[in-house]
Amino acid sequence: MTNSLAVEYFRFEEDFMEDNIRCIPMIVRYKLDAIGIKLKLKEWSKFSHEERTFLAEHPVDSKPEADEYRRHLENLILEHTGAKPTSLAAVNPSWANTHELPDELNEKLNALGLNMSLVQWRALTILQRFVLLKLSRPSHENRNFPKAMKEFGLVS
Repeated sequence: MTNSLAVEYFRFEEDFMEDNIRCIPMIVRYKLDAIGIKLKLKEWSKFSHEERTFLAEHPVDSKPEADEYRRHLENLILEHTGAKPTSLAAVNPSWANTHELPDELNEKLNALGLNMSLVQWRALTILQRFVLLKLSRPSHENRNFPKAMKEFGLVS
């Protein structure tokens, strides 16, 4: 990744974020996709607060950082579950594409009667674009997508 990301938690995550970070925050989910590992909530729940904080704070901006993050996460999963991590299928980061709005995002916007211009899409951070695409998926709770849109200044 080329954009350096600070640890960023979104307001819409507050409903399920506590001191122990009981759900996987979007910043960690972004990093998981960047390194190609699927982390199950069951695995995440076995990590200590310090381990979860490390995963939120450690950068994956360069190849060495991403490789270190991957090794660390693989070791955590193995240590806590006795199993090897699950790899993600080839990641096609549509959140990195600023030439057009991804189809899945357009479908979600249309379903909710919302609009977004290409200018607005380009103005978002890479993490914000990632979040909107994650929240666009049918498997996600629909209530957080409009909250994220509002938080990102895309709707009033």
